[in-house]
Amino acid sequence: MSGLDMELASGIAAFEAKEFARAMQLLQPLAERGDPQAQYRVAIMAQVGLGMVKNCAIAVQWMRAAAEQGHAPAQHGLGFMYFQGECTRADPAEAARWFRLAADQGMAGSQATLASMYEKGVGVERDAVEAAQWRALAEKGPGTPPATS
Repeated sequence: MSGLDMELASGIAAFEAKEFARAMQLLQPLAERGDPQAQYRVAIMAQVGLGMVKNCAIAVQWMRAAAEQGHAPAQHGLGFMYFQGECTRADPAEAARWFRLAADQGMAGSQATLASMYEKGVGVERDAVEAAQWRALAEKGPGTPPATS
């Protein structure tokens, strides 16, 4: 395991142990180097104010950075931010875009949220068939991506 991998593992362990000040100390430099797992966790800490004062600008910056690298939990997180209007303006269509990216990678939470959005026509055109397809995938459990044609 390389030094950077050890730093990431230590940062994640500190995060999971709720030692947020230590997690921030370990993860911030990795986030700045472009590590999406570190960026995602720094975003959560900034969004909620864990180990630091809540900072929405930093939360969105790091969540977007990780999401743009294809990190599915960050895509879900950014979708949630836009869906709820947390740390950014509410934008259901933008939320649907990010949920879709995460759902395509098998994120069950994003799949279920998309199903609901299609059922209600929030951020997307109402579409019962699309809703049912996303609901079925979500019910299969985490890690089930949609079938490709």
